[in-house]
Amino acid sequence: MRFQVLGPVLVHDDLGEPVALRGPRYREVLARLILARRRVVPVGLLVEDLWDVSPADAVGAVRTFVAGLRRALEPDRRPRSPARLLVTEGLGYALRAEPDAVDAWRFDDAVRSASTLPAGQAFSLLTDALGWWQGPAYADFADAGWAQAERSRLTEQRLLAVERRAEAQLTLGAAAAAVPDLDAHVAEHPWREDAWALLATALYRSGRQADALAVLARARRMLAENLGIDPGPALRRLENDLLRQAEHLDPVAADPTAQVWEQARAAYDSAVPPGTRTRLESTAGLMRDLAVTGGGGLEAARTHRLSAVVAADQLGDPELTARVIGIYDVPAIWTRSDDPAQAERLVNIAEKTLHRLPAHDDADRARLLATIAVESRGGLPVDNPTEAGLRPLRAARQAEEIARRLHDPALLAFALNGVFMQSFQRAGLAQRREAVGAEIVAVAAQRKLATYEILGHLVLIQTRCALADYTGADQHAEAADALAQRYELPLVEVFTSWFRALRTSATTDLAAAEAAYEAAAAALTGAGMPGLERGLLPLAQLSLYLRHHDTGRIAAIAPDTDWGPYTSWVTPTLLVARGEFDDARKALHNIASPPRDLLFEALWAIVAQAAIAVDDVEIMQRARTQLSPAAAETSAQSGFLSVGPVRAHLDAIESALSSDYPR
Repeated sequence: MRFQVLGPVLVHDDLGEPVALRGPRYREVLARLILARRRVVPVGLLVEDLWDVSPADAVGAVRTFVAGLRRALEPDRRPRSPARLLVTEGLGYALRAEPDAVDAWRFDDAVRSASTLPAGQAFSLLTDALGWWQGPAYADFADAGWAQAERSRLTEQRLLAVERRAEAQLTLGAAAAAVPDLDAHVAEHPWREDAWALLATALYRSGRQADALAVLARARRMLAENLGIDPGPALRRLENDLLRQAEHLDPVAADPTAQVWEQARAAYDSAVPPGTRTRLESTAGLMRDLAVTGGGGLEAARTHRLSAVVAADQLGDPELTARVIGIYDVPAIWTRSDDPAQAERLVNIAEKTLHRLPAHDDADRARLLATIAVESRGGLPVDNPTEAGLRPLRAARQAEEIARRLHDPALLAFALNGVFMQSFQRAGLAQRREAVGAEIVAVAAQRKLATYEILGHLVLIQTRCALADYTGADQHAEAADALAQRYELPLVEVFTSWFRALRTSATTDLAAAEAAYEAAAAALTGAGMPGLERGLLPLAQLSLYLRHHDTGRIAAIAPDTDWGPYTSWVTPTLLVARGEFDDARKALHNIASPPRDLLFEALWAIVAQAAIAVDDVEIMQRARTQLSPAAAETSAQSGFLSVGPVRAHLDAIESALSSDYPR
């Protein structure tokens, strides 16, 4: 469900169809819950907000409204099953909508994010966000007391967004393009002195000094006649600076690339209205390019990509939705999602679109299938395969088959990325991934698909490490770095620096290895990859100490260390190092298998060491079963860390399980 409050209060379902909300009281209850931002609103407060003088059965009426809303918002919910969206908690209700499901929430996030982005990205983001407004906030409830503060706050946010967008235009050297919107802005909101200053500055930088001074004179008259005040210090200083043509008013020579970008962006904005199908496709393409820029680009790209996909989905056009989803063919190398909830939502929309897509749209179908395979990374069943769990694997194979049949190199590279992500059915499949990586490099190099050529080299770094060919991995790291430098792709260095830390860890200098891993972790900070970042540094350090048999350092690891998703598999080893053997046995009892991903072998090897230490036969047998297919490989499948050859761990398990091993 998608909720609109930036204008009339409306709801649309996942097909983009409007949801009937019955009478105005139902709509008001929903609006009041949206305003609470997922927090519980007590029934008593709802009664106070809905009625000046509450009727005798006000509480019962509220319950009736909530029941009706639940039927509208969750039409497929079975009778007597608990609500998942509009929930009861204690003596109140809460709307547990996703953070991106409410336009006002998305708008707040966009304004906040824009303040941290470069001018070009901020301008694009704010332009789209301002296009979400369809009228005054909570327009149906302009007179409702409970809505007044929020309506005022959102209105102020919108005005601030208009001004920040203009600031970004000025920074980009597009002063003339900013003038029309600023002129309309000050006419509608003449008390905003910052807006007058922006308009005057934009006119001056457009070569219109006289008009700039006339604007400030107009502002002075308006303030005096309507508010009885003089302009503030900032406006007075600006007027003096304009009169003497102060040097600081001339913009620093703008980056020509930025000027070209802004001129094109302004032309696009004037020609293509917000909310159109063309703009949705363009947004998805822009997010694809933004995702590989580094900094906050990847995180912003993920957020706004999902918004574009959801908006396309709401229009009910499966071909458009397929294109918006498929345009974002950003190569993916790490097998853990940065945002599992977002990935799940994308997969759900892609699967729904796939079923509705006309049969002849093979290319779009292949892109949807590849998206499902890539976004379902790390989702292969760890123990008992199920139909749902194997679906992404089938999607990857189908995407590859279609791409080969169509002889489309770019589509094949995307499909092979999906094949790679679904190539972790068991341990010991490095050679299979080696073939995938080599083909990606060959296809991408021939057609100059730089990001995919880099992906292929990164895959080959991993597989060469898994096969103990570190010299070969060095060559692929150098090739990836060279391409990244040529095409200005800074995120690549994150992966190659972690590989080089692994190379350093193979030396006997423990301090140098620790420093290398800390430097690699610093490069990862702020890169927008939480699925990769969280818990990785301590896991790498633990692997280093295990290879050096340094139990003292393991025991000294701080108890509050954030192991992220790896906690359950490292805990037994930490307890063993501290001599807490009974607790280690408890931690091993019924321990789940690690996810089938790039760290599968390493985590099972770590678990096996703890099982050997406490003589847990069952876990040793499970570890042997899982690791045996990788007997000829190392545990360095990730290209980031290693706990040694898999064969060494299997030998240790066999020794521990042998009859002459003391128990």
